[in-house]
Amino acid sequence: MPETQTAEPSEVFARLKFARVGPRKLRRVADAIRGKSVREALVLLRFSGVFASEPIERLLRSALANAANNHEMATDDLFITRITVDGGPGGGFTKRLDPRAQGRAAFKRRRLSHVTIAVGATAPRKQPKRRAGASIALSTKESRRAAVETTPAKRARTRKTAKAGAKK
Repeated sequence: MPETQTAEPSEVFARLKFARVGPRKLRRVADAIRGKSVREALVLLRFSGVFASEPIERLLRSALANAANNHEMATDDLFITRITVDGGPGGGFTKRLDPRAQGRAAFKRRRLSHVTIAVGATAPRKQPKRRAGASIALSTKESRRAAVETTPAKRARTRKTAKAGAKK
């Protein structure tokens, strides 16, 4: 009887389905951690104040647990090789009404998302493209206040009407 060899997988997956967060909000966070090491990504997700970072952090921890328990991979030196965010089914309607013109009403739409994350032992060959959009930095109120305080103050405008009245 031939021995079956179980090769170590190159990637380990974790999926989150029907997340009650819109795909655009999750993609912003996914773009920030794509291609990074797992340690760096966990720190970035933990201390970003973005609401959408919490489900992705839990999903990344699930992928790490899958790698450790199911495939006996060392979790210290893993990288995020792929992360995709897709829209869920049909922009599901909730039972809340939105008032419209002429006494009509419309159902509010609640977006759903599916997220797939893959972690592997090797870093991705291609570095991810820098995408335009908001970053997930400056998460706390203190850091936002510090950023506002470092910007130069605007000069006060002088009233043109007061000057025009003085010349007459």
